[in-house]
Amino acid sequence: MSDKPTLPDGWTGGPPDADALFAMAEAALETMPAEFLPHIQGVVIAVEEFADDEVLKSLDIEHPYDLTGLYEGRPLTERSIDQSGGMPDRVTLYRVPILVEWIETGEPLGGLVRHVLIHEIGHHFGFSDDDMHALEAMT
Repeated sequence: MSDKPTLPDGWTGGPPDADALFAMAEAALETMPAEFLPHIQGVVIAVEEFADDEVLKSLDIEHPYDLTGLYEGRPLTERSIDQSGGMPDRVTLYRVPILVEWIETGEPLGGLVRHVLIHEIGHHFGFSDDDMHALEAMT
C-alpha cells in the first residue's frame, strides 16, 4: 500500500485542486478491503472548497476549517429492506480544510485524504471510531 495517489496529468505539485483531491480519494477507495466495495458502490464522493454555513450550523461547528469531511445518508445499520427512492449516500471532502490540516501536520496529503475518506465511509457502515481505526489499519 502506498500513500502516493495517481494524480491528474499536468499537476504541478502545488496545492491540489478539486480534481487532484478527487483522484486521491479514488486511489484511497481502491485500497478498501474487497468485502466492503459492493456496499459503497452507490456512495457519491464529492469535493467542495468548504462546508456551507447551513452545514456548519447543523453540526454546531463554528469555523469552516474545522470540518474536513461529511457523510450524508442513512448508515447501513439503520436501513430497512423496504427503503427505496432516497437520495444516494454522499461523502464530501472539504478541500481547503484538508489542505490546512496537511500544512499544519505535515502528514502526507494522500494519507490525510485517505484518512478523512475512510472515516466518512465508516459512518456509512455505522461504525464506531474504533471500528473506523481498524478499517483504516486493514487498508
